[in-house]
Amino acid sequence: MEYRDLAPDYRISRVIRGGWQLAGGHGPVDRDDAIADMSAFAEAGIVTFDCADIYTGVEAMIGDFRAAFGAAYGKAALGRIHVHTKCVPDLSILPHIRKADIEAIIDQSLTRLRMERLDLVQFHWWDYAEPRYVEAAVWLDELRQAGKIRFVSGTNFDCERVREILDAGVPLRTLQVQYSVLDQRPAKELVALAAENGIDLLCYGTVAGGFLGERWLGADEPQHPLENRSLTKYKLIIEDFGGWALFQELLATLARIGAKHGTDIATVASRWTLDRPGVAAVIVGARSRAHLARNLAIGALALDDEDRAAIDAVIARGHGLEGDVYSLERDRTGRHGSIMKYNLNAQ
Repeated sequence: MEYRDLAPDYRISRVIRGGWQLAGGHGPVDRDDAIADMSAFAEAGIVTFDCADIYTGVEAMIGDFRAAFGAAYGKAALGRIHVHTKCVPDLSILPHIRKADIEAIIDQSLTRLRMERLDLVQFHWWDYAEPRYVEAAVWLDELRQAGKIRFVSGTNFDCERVREILDAGVPLRTLQVQYSVLDQRPAKELVALAAENGIDLLCYGTVAGGFLGERWLGADEPQHPLENRSLTKYKLIIEDFGGWALFQELLATLARIGAKHGTDIATVASRWTLDRPGVAAVIVGARSRAHLARNLAIGALALDDEDRAAIDAVIARGHGLEGDVYSLERDRTGRHGSIMKYNLNAQ
């Protein structure tokens, strides 16, 4: 496994174990098995975990994992485990949000994760028309200064809003964004802005909810409704990328490269993103340790110039997704935004 230092004494694995698929929207989750799987990932070197206040039950599961891992391996080993969570205030409270609301989310995460200080909090804001996102980011930074958070970060903010938050004096350490062979919106402007300000990118969507895998190579185009929200979301991305026929060409290209290196489509796709400028890590959802070997293979794979040229040639034939980071998803009446759930903390 490869590692990246986000600070002198803060090292993350460049493959981060995502927690979204443990939130229950992808089928039943056995809690004991999920915690054992986390230990298997940590023992193998994937020592960074991603979750969110709105991922139902996941923070508490990771808290139980941390307690079990610390009991088994000791305080020093536990210190190598880092958990990145999120602060996602519900859409319904944005017009009248207070610092107390932000602090309540942070305190809840501290309790669930059994931590005295959160490692890294990624702030998300649903609606720019509600203009207090800068104020809320400043409140998070005040909680950092108070010792409740080590690093304040952002997720899904576009360049204009990143600049506003930075101008307010909030030291964003990372930005979590969707970035993949299907979606290169960060490369338009955000990558350069992040580099100018010492911000690393943590990237999700690298396997498109499972679409970037052998299961879909040569398959007929699926029709809505699909079996879970991740597939629904990324099917829309495929349509905007250039459609099912071009997607099949991309899968075939990734499969040929995978065969050349003795690996699979998902590993090649994730490695492509990991090699992009500014990318510190990729966040890969894995429901169980059955995916562990493939996740570890991302760190071992070395794509060559020929591989990258073949992938880029297919990408160049696509439409390219419109707008800045997450702009399509922010239209709540549009194809992308209408499938979101906006008030998960209230549930």
